[in-house]
Amino acid sequence: MRFIDEVEIHVRGGDGGRGCVSFRREKFVPRGGPDGGDGGKGGDVVLQTTNAKQTLLDFHFQRHFRAARGAHGRGKQQTGKSGDDLILLLPVGTQVRDAATGDLLADLVTDGARYVVARGGEGGKGNMHFATPTRQAPRFAQSGREGEERHIHLDMKLLAEVGLIGFPNAGKSTLISKISSARPKIADYPFTTIVPNLGVVSLPEGQSFVVADIPGLIKGAHEGAGLGLKFLRHVERTRVLVHLIDVANAAESGTLVARYHTVNHELGQYSAKLLTKPQIVALTKIDLLPDQGGLREILGAFTAMGTPVHAISSVTGEGIRDLVWAMARQVERLRAVAEPDGAGTPGPSSPLL
Repeated sequence: MRFIDEVEIHVRGGDGGRGCVSFRREKFVPRGGPDGGDGGKGGDVVLQTTNAKQTLLDFHFQRHFRAARGAHGRGKQQTGKSGDDLILLLPVGTQVRDAATGDLLADLVTDGARYVVARGGEGGKGNMHFATPTRQAPRFAQSGREGEERHIHLDMKLLAEVGLIGFPNAGKSTLISKISSARPKIADYPFTTIVPNLGVVSLPEGQSFVVADIPGLIKGAHEGAGLGLKFLRHVERTRVLVHLIDVANAAESGTLVARYHTVNHELGQYSAKLLTKPQIVALTKIDLLPDQGGLREILGAFTAMGTPVHAISSVTGEGIRDLVWAMARQVERLRAVAEPDGAGTPGPSSPLL
């Protein structure tokens, strides 16, 4: 399935039905008064989120949507039936913006959230409303109003409390496959992950949190290099960032620290707010290091910067449990102090650690 997380669509509410021109026709009442009913209201276009949708792919193939119009009024003061609303289902975490102005219209971060993006037009009044003492037989009625029309931009941002970031091939996909039920594509070459992956980490006490595996960042990512610009938006909703750094292919700690700063530079260039998020450094693939002396030197370099650091191997499992609990403690702390923002919406269950 293609991963589409950004699209523009055109929506229009249904037009209101016409009012009716009609007169009573009853036995012994040769000149009955007006009895034309009102037109029905046009249907609204409603955006509604669901956990069953993981992408905006449906809107990639169809871009124009219009709700049903209201039925016309009828005689005997009968109002036309209102048009059915058109409900468009979106993934949880979708932002809705006016395509012309860029104004944020809605940020739909919970399952079942609804937003009326284009209202249907009101039905026209029937001629029974226009009778007066001097105009007892009005032969006109109102037309229904047109429905609202809008061009909108849909921007999906993943809802995850922990974001895995780092250079390509740093071990993000392997880690998320070990700690959750997510099963991303894994291979030993850069950019294996070309779409974000979500996994739910479940702890023995019944706690859980959502982790996102963000495709690898490289220098220039904020300008579109690699896959960075396309997926940096998915880091914005996270509470905690886990920065994975591959230690197997580095000759010295200075090189690894430089990689760490490169990725953080790209985050800051995209949004300064990303640099305020707590980070945990995870040194990956330690099973491939020839000696533990080198690992101690690398750990010391990051500890000296005041950054929490863990050494892990997704192959042997070394250090993973401690890393997961470090994530959980950060998430729990930030849940307690942060305003509710919809992050961490539960997804599919995962095995207990």
